[in-house]
Amino acid sequence: MTRLNVFLLLVLLASSLYLVRVSYESRRLFAELDKAQNEERALDTDSERLKTELRSQATPLRVERTARERLAMRAATPAVTQYVALPAAASAPASGANP
Repeated sequence: MTRLNVFLLLVLLASSLYLVRVSYESRRLFAELDKAQNEERALDTDSERLKTELRSQATPLRVERTARERLAMRAATPAVTQYVALPAAASAPASGANP
């Protein structure tokens, strides 16, 4: 009878240790899950902020102002437009006829 009691005591101790280990692991995983969800929320917020900032940066007025200030671009007007005309001899072979 004492052998059976000792065996049952060992089984009880082993199952108790296993229960403590599983409880600890469960709490650790829950804390990790909570941390990951908080990080996900922070990344979603940051993503939305960046999307909004991108939309505000891509407005036509801002693009035009940036082109003028940083790239020194200017609007095309007839005063600054140069037209290039081909000589008459260069356009003749384009018709496909041989003289």
